[in-house]
Amino acid sequence: MTHTVDVMYCTQCNWLARASWVAQELLTTFPSELMGGGVRLVPGTGGIFEIHADGERIWSRADDNGFPDIVDLKRLVRDRIAPDRVLGHADRARKDTE
Repeated sequence: MTHTVDVMYCTQCNWLARASWVAQELLTTFPSELMGGGVRLVPGTGGIFEIHADGERIWSRADDNGFPDIVDLKRLVRDRIAPDRVLGHADRARKDTE
């Protein structure tokens, strides 16, 4: 199945670099899952920074109080597009904090 992640970012806030970095991290972590769909950078305004996986919003800067930690974001994306996938260090870090 082809999956798509959208990174919506505010152009007024100059968050393109942050959005590009998030896209790079996701493409590196999920190369086979995102092949054919990919990560799209979606410019917006008004302070928006949201992540959508297969059309479902999984992170919102406004609702989730800031920018996502990349490890947490990878877990959220994994849970949506590849729930059986082990993330290695990211999963170990989560167990250490529980």
